[in-house]
Amino acid sequence: MQRQPVSIFERAFKKLVPGGLESMGRRGSDIMNIAEDLPESDLATVKEWIDDCLAENGGQVEARKRAALLGRAYLKLSMTGRTRFLGLLAEHYGVNEASVESAIDQWHNAKANEKTKAAQSLRKALIPSRTALLKQFNGVPSGVKFLVDMREELLQLCKDYPELKPLETDLRDLLATWFDIGLLQLEEISWNSSGAILEKLIAYEAVHAIKSWSDLKNRLDFDRRCFAFFHPNMPDEPLIFVEVALVNGLADNVQKLLDEHAPTQDIDKADTAIFYSISNAQQGLAGISFGNFLIKQVVSKLQVEFPQLKQFATLSPIPGFRRWLENTPADQLTQLPGGEEWLSSPPPRDPVRVCQADPTGAQQEAIMKLAASYLCSLKPGKPRANDPVANFHLSNGAQVARLNWMADTSDKGLKQSAGLMVNYLYELPKIVDRSNRYTSEGVISQSSHIKKLLK
Repeated sequence: MQRQPVSIFERAFKKLVPGGLESMGRRGSDIMNIAEDLPESDLATVKEWIDDCLAENGGQVEARKRAALLGRAYLKLSMTGRTRFLGLLAEHYGVNEASVESAIDQWHNAKANEKTKAAQSLRKALIPSRTALLKQFNGVPSGVKFLVDMREELLQLCKDYPELKPLETDLRDLLATWFDIGLLQLEEISWNSSGAILEKLIAYEAVHAIKSWSDLKNRLDFDRRCFAFFHPNMPDEPLIFVEVALVNGLADNVQKLLDEHAPTQDIDKADTAIFYSISNAQQGLAGISFGNFLIKQVVSKLQVEFPQLKQFATLSPIPGFRRWLENTPADQLTQLPGGEEWLSSPPPRDPVRVCQADPTGAQQEAIMKLAASYLCSLKPGKPRANDPVANFHLSNGAQVARLNWMADTSDKGLKQSAGLMVNYLYELPKIVDRSNRYTSEGVISQSSHIKKLLK
């Protein structure tokens, strides 16, 4: 994981407990001396410490001081120790079933004028006790980032330890509240932004890797824009960011778009804004969606700055296409446009070889048709596109506008998308209607270019 929680939380600890461990007494020393793998004997010490935090003995300020020490101890644990720590929270600090049953009985037996109070008691009983501890971490400087990183670890651990899932769900629900779109700040990132922010832009770029500082400078040039969402409690950490190129017409090749030696565009004559990379910077916020708000707010800002812009579109990868093409049974492919032509071509039917060689018109057309079928197909029984990037843009109200041959010739582009890229078009007056029809009925808006391929 790309994170710096140890240094961040150490600074937070020093701010909160200026006197260090000695000011916390004997218990502070004990908690910091636990073994990194958290053996059974130390697990009992941690449990006692958590109980003290939840009891708030000495008030909320003291409880948060203890939470700061607990967080510092957690960061010094090995992955085995962290797994045991999180397992302790998941197993022993959930919902008290007896309290819930009692609250349900109170609700059933409450008189009409007592229902509101009984409902409040039931809601309180349904809150896991660990939630209070997580909120104490939130009250520590940089504690929000600490919890975001903790959830990132939980998401990985849940694959092998499903018993941690309830804890991960509780943490996700808390983070979803704290990262409500109304609390986020949209900021433009430029070459004059802080070095720390620029370094994180390089580290977090997930679509087209930033190869050097000159590459980054090119992406922040006069004819480019970069916008990111930030949270007030994580001011130095972008949550999600989008890179934009101001061009004429729909861009059809990402290598040309990222060419450091290409001449700078005249932005006063640009008629199209191309969103060519959208990256989630915090894996711990996976499943908490604010990417659609980012695009819409960026469009609004660009419209003000460049009123001559007529089109807002993406140049997007198709990350699941080649895997889908290789794993779809032949009898299913033959039912799709281009399927028979592709299967009748001599083996090996490798789309990457087709892309790299000088393909026949039939092979190229077959791949394009199959890619259009893939982009416009839904998961069985769900109004959701097969391709994750397509689902993101379609749910935001975009249209599948154009497929581009050999648009990404990088190793990643060839392996995932067979070199193809797609333009998703955001037509502002139609965004809401398209989004509603897609999310409720699975209707995928298609341009005439895509419809032609699907015939």
